[in-house]
Amino acid sequence: MIKITFPDGSVKEYRSGISSLEIAEQISPRLAKEVYAATVNNEIVDLTRPINQDATLKLHKWEDEAARHAFWHSSAHLMAEALELLYPGIKFGIGPAIESGFYYDVDPGDGRVITEENFPAIENKMRELASGNQQFIKRNASKKEAAELFTKKGDQYKTELISELEDGTISLYTQGSFTDLCRGPHLPSTEPIKAIKLLSVAGAYWRGNEKNRMLTRIYGITFPKQKMLDDYLIFLEEARRRDHRRIGKELELFTFSQQVGMGLPLWMPRGAELRQNLIDFMTVVLKKRGYVIVATPHIGGVSLYKTSGHYEKYGKDSFRPISTPQEGEFFMLKPMNCPHHCEIFNATPHSYKELPLRMAEFGTVYRYEQSGELHGLTRVRSFTQDDAHHFCRPDQVKEEFISIIDLVQFIFKAVKLDDFTAQISLRDRSTKEKYIGSDENWELAEKAIIEAAGEKGLETAVVPGEAAFYGPKLDFMVKDALGRKWQLGTIQVDYNMPERFNLTYNGSDNQKHRPVMIHRAIFGSLERFIAVLIENTAGKFPLWLAPDKAVILPISEKFNDYAAKILDFLNNSDICTRIDDRNEKIGKKIRDNELKRIPYLLIIGEKEAGNGTVSVRRQGEGDKGSMKVEEFAEFVAKEIARETTF
Repeated sequence: MIKITFPDGSVKEYRSGISSLEIAEQISPRLAKEVYAATVNNEIVDLTRPINQDATLKLHKWEDEAARHAFWHSSAHLMAEALELLYPGIKFGIGPAIESGFYYDVDPGDGRVITEENFPAIENKMRELASGNQQFIKRNASKKEAAELFTKKGDQYKTELISELEDGTISLYTQGSFTDLCRGPHLPSTEPIKAIKLLSVAGAYWRGNEKNRMLTRIYGITFPKQKMLDDYLIFLEEARRRDHRRIGKELELFTFSQQVGMGLPLWMPRGAELRQNLIDFMTVVLKKRGYVIVATPHIGGVSLYKTSGHYEKYGKDSFRPISTPQEGEFFMLKPMNCPHHCEIFNATPHSYKELPLRMAEFGTVYRYEQSGELHGLTRVRSFTQDDAHHFCRPDQVKEEFISIIDLVQFIFKAVKLDDFTAQISLRDRSTKEKYIGSDENWELAEKAIIEAAGEKGLETAVVPGEAAFYGPKLDFMVKDALGRKWQLGTIQVDYNMPERFNLTYNGSDNQKHRPVMIHRAIFGSLERFIAVLIENTAGKFPLWLAPDKAVILPISEKFNDYAAKILDFLNNSDICTRIDDRNEKIGKKIRDNELKRIPYLLIIGEKEAGNGTVSVRRQGEGDKGSMKVEEFAEFVAKEIARETTF
């Protein structure tokens, strides 16, 4: 018998040799027009043929990640086949499916360059090959056989990969004239690949190492229907319109300088105001919830990070230690705030009555990211975490964890990012050497996270292998206005670092006890969080967060003195305001400041100056009438209160 698990979770049994038509009728009348994948033992099974073996299959449709992954992985191989036919002698690195589409790193050979001008020819060849309904055929190969195959082709990148694989674990996939080193899975054939678009080309060092050869990375996307591709291209255009790098430049929020260094953001006045608004808002919220604010240096002794385990686990992702020749000391740019907070905890004795102790810091940390991986504010080398650590008794862990979930939900609602799911990230038990601490502590921490998430009714997915090296965590995956998912907040339970730093508190029995440490960041990093906010809002921030709440637009320069009085009053009322006193027509001033997404435009002329009023326009809503300046200030204060009160 054959057991099939359907996309809705139901399971049905079929006899061996059942016809594809019978299965199709029971799944969906449109099965022939949809992309379904049936997975068994990491293989994609062709449902268009009778299934003659005993098997347990799980069906996936296009909406499922597994089906899209197989579709785009197969498309990467299809593109590679087209490239090999168009560019004889081309060599191949890796070609994975990614979240949206696929890429392949290739070496065209000396003197040859592949640019976007070459895309139409490559796409046409891919369509030609796909229409031939070429089967994806898998075969297992010995290490020697695979090495000989790619050595004969002269493909040193594949032979390098093969040299690191274990014999007996190597598989090859062939479609048409192209054979690749690959684990799969793939579609049964190229026939479902109908709509094809190559998107961009970039440079990528082989294996991400700047000492290696620069390869050509070609990105693409494919779909089973042309309409799906058309819709995706519209989505891409909207994503470009919302790109935080473009909007950040337009609104003069942040910049980068080669002189300062790659991946080191510089906050301009309006961006610094936006950033400070987030910090101020979070600080008020934290103090109301019993947090204490601390501050720590940007560097720390190497021994500190050896004690915490960060040096061992993250040393290669950190900047090189800084030496002091005079005294022979070694320091590191701070990669994490938590070791510093452990030392603050250790500085004074603590009683069980003081716990939980909630310690918070907006701490700037530094990680070495390779230049090719840097991307605007989302991937930088210097970033500020809204970091906090809860030191608590073991019996307080679940309650504290739940309180942090409540805080995350509150903050996300305040910034209108309340469509999220939670990912429970556990350790991979097959590679325990990646982690520190005892099995007992890990089991306690994992149990606390799972129970807390369950009690809060969170929509969760459990992902083994994604835990931090010192403990499991709950990651919040936020969906933005374009439906994209971003990993922002995180909560991590840690029984191990308190042991490594010998943290203790005096219990009710007057004996020393070990606290449990909960790490949490809600923004994650201010840089990444602001990038997501910019793209989610297209730069039209909530009033409480906007760097400029209002701009004063005098109709002519003779009203500049009145404008200055309004400016002083509003800024003294904590309503960040500026004046646009350019010698331009009022219509142009309005258009320019609308484009800068400033929430309120205050127009003043003869009438307003005489009455002590301002003519108010709301961004995207138009004229709101005339108001006394005091009335406008009260109006804005009430709007901000509504936005930040839940």
